[in-house]
Amino acid sequence: MTEAKAAILRPAEIPAHDRGGGARTIPLVTRKAGSTSLINGITAFEPGAAIAFHTHNCEESVMVLEGHALAEIDGVEYALGPDDTTWIPPNTPHRFRNPSLSEPMRIFWTYATVDATRTNVETGETRTIDAEHRG
Repeated sequence: MTEAKAAILRPAEIPAHDRGGGARTIPLVTRKAGSTSLINGITAFEPGAAIAFHTHNCEESVMVLEGHALAEIDGVEYALGPDDTTWIPPNTPHRFRNPSLSEPMRIFWTYATVDATRTNVETGETRTIDAEHRG
């Protein structure tokens, strides 16, 4: 059996993946890095950008790194600033958006399993988070 090795991940050296709508994601801790129990990364939002309402099959935590965010969680809107952190239970509809028309916004997210999925509320389409970062 191969023992897991520690990893140093440098976001500036990892290609970002276009999420659409002005959002780009940099995967950090993933299966590729050796994780067997969680995944995380950073998503950057251009001014005015938003992602679609979605749910996950596991717990998620999001911290605002830069700028200000509007988190819409299960029908309630929350204004968030740097270092504000959310915890979202599985199957809870939510989305994040950048309300600023001039400043960027960045979030750091963590899912409680490497098998995390995202289900788009509008379309019902479900994809693994890993699938969003292949290519």
